[in-house]
Amino acid sequence: MSEHNSNPSQDAAPEEVEAAMAANAAEELARLQAELAELKTKSAELADQFLRAKAEAENVRRRADEEVAKARKFGIESFAESLLPVCDSLDAALAIQQATPEQLREGASATLRQLASALERNKVVAINPAAGEKFDPNLHQAISMVPAQQEANTVVSVLQKGYLIADRILRPALVTVAQPQ
Repeated sequence: MSEHNSNPSQDAAPEEVEAAMAANAAEELARLQAELAELKTKSAELADQFLRAKAEAENVRRRADEEVAKARKFGIESFAESLLPVCDSLDAALAIQQATPEQLREGASATLRQLASALERNKVVAINPAAGEKFDPNLHQAISMVPAQQEANTVVSVLQKGYLIADRILRPALVTVAQPQ
């Protein structure tokens, strides 16, 4: 009985082995070339997607910059618009040649109400602490300390109102403060 070898390449002639190896190499080369072509296609697609995403990001950034520039340029427009009636009232008051003191006072009072309303609509709020209110260095600026019949470090009087704009100090209120006894 002859011994059967399980390795066919040992049974085959060297030419057959060489041909089989060449066929395997050709198949492997074809597979690698196909894989390379597929990877090149994917790479080109990804490069195209990257360029599109980059262009879109640049467009978004440019539009945002334009919006910020417009907001800076026209942000005051609403505020200025709300002040126009105040200007109109002052012009009308100055146009009256023989106004009485009562008329002037009434006109000034109405104009001040218009101005306060315009400021409030634009989130500008007065800081006008009441006498006896605790002194707050974040909102008030003490001009002097005076003897008073009230608790120390409380507001005695307001010399000039302060103002907040959207929770930010525009100007602190100028106040006198009760000194410790």
